[in-house]
Amino acid sequence: MITLPKAEYQKILEHAEKNLPEEACGLIAGRIEGADKHIEKVYLLTNIDHSNEHFSLDPREQLLAIKDMRQNGLAPLGNWHSHPESPSRPSEEDKRLAYDSKASYLILSLQDRAKPVLNSFHIEGVDATNEGLVIE
Repeated sequence: MITLPKAEYQKILEHAEKNLPEEACGLIAGRIEGADKHIEKVYLLTNIDHSNEHFSLDPREQLLAIKDMRQNGLAPLGNWHSHPESPSRPSEEDKRLAYDSKASYLILSLQDRAKPVLNSFHIEGVDATNEGLVIE
């Protein structure tokens, strides 16, 4: 299971809505307890692809986020991105680019703007498993 504070969820949602029609993206950090991951901080990064179908994290912002994680004793847990026009599930490209099988991949669907959907996935090869995200 993976937990996310409601305030951090709100940051993701607002960043994703602000970046429409493009995909928004960022990193997540926190702590690991056994099989559970607890997100404590969400990083809002720039999608340098400026696309509504895929994203690339800004490398400079990514480095600054990693430095901040280290300074604050947080573990890198994975990344997040939005799907402006599709469901909250990994696309074939998402699976192909999921190089770290230890990472969590959060996907926020804004397909129904009135009802955004956020899920977290463990991706290994072509297999994507919903991790059971709880927003607290």
